[in-house]
Amino acid sequence: MPCYNEAERLDSERFRSFADGGLTRFLFVDDGSSDATGSILTELVGTAPERLGLLTLERNRGKAEAVRRGLLEALRESPGAVGYWDADLATPLSAIPALCGVLDERPEVQMVLGSRVKLMGREIERHAHRHYLGRVFATAASLILRLPVYDTQCGAKVLRTTDRLTQILQEPFRANWTFDVELLARFLWSDPKESLPDPQRTIYEYPLPVWRDAGGSKLHVSDYPRAAAELLTIYLAYARPARREGRSRR
Repeated sequence: MPCYNEAERLDSERFRSFADGGLTRFLFVDDGSSDATGSILTELVGTAPERLGLLTLERNRGKAEAVRRGLLEALRESPGAVGYWDADLATPLSAIPALCGVLDERPEVQMVLGSRVKLMGREIERHAHRHYLGRVFATAASLILRLPVYDTQCGAKVLRTTDRLTQILQEPFRANWTFDVELLARFLWSDPKESLPDPQRTIYEYPLPVWRDAGGSKLHVSDYPRAAAELLTIYLAYARPARREGRSRR
């Protein structure tokens, strides 16, 4: 759970209650918060240290690095799966068993991505401008990755513990806002000595039954040009044809 200045939005009771009732262990990453987030998390973790953990970064490093550092710390305990979740709980914690269930039912799947698809019978509530800008971004990400992925940016993902996952987390991400896209690019193209994974078998998008914009997002309309620049960086670093062809010849 990456957390930066989340004092006004953290629902400690929901985390505590969910952790008490299942096999999930939460690791909160305080990303150099300047408000009361650190003290709130310290108090929360103290109520159930066997189920709740805290990693405090010495200064604000950005969400991408907070997620990377948190995943690496979680992998030290050799769990069957790790994941990351937005601390505002726009995606309810009740979705965690469903995403993990995909890994249980489909042993070939290595990544399960929560997807905010507004369908009949589902409660997906997003501000209109964020939805339409998100669709433009998702189309660009899909073209770069050459994947029919609908939603790269949902903050609900579960990843099977593998050597490949550990490898692709070793270096800090080049992107911050769009690190989810870079994670997928690394998964597909990071190791030239291995055969490319079949994304249709190893990556699974799970349509979430509930997602509600919690408000207070740190991503604003003005950040989309920066996100576009990060997509270009990801394309040049991993996805452009010359780099892919170079990998295939090795």
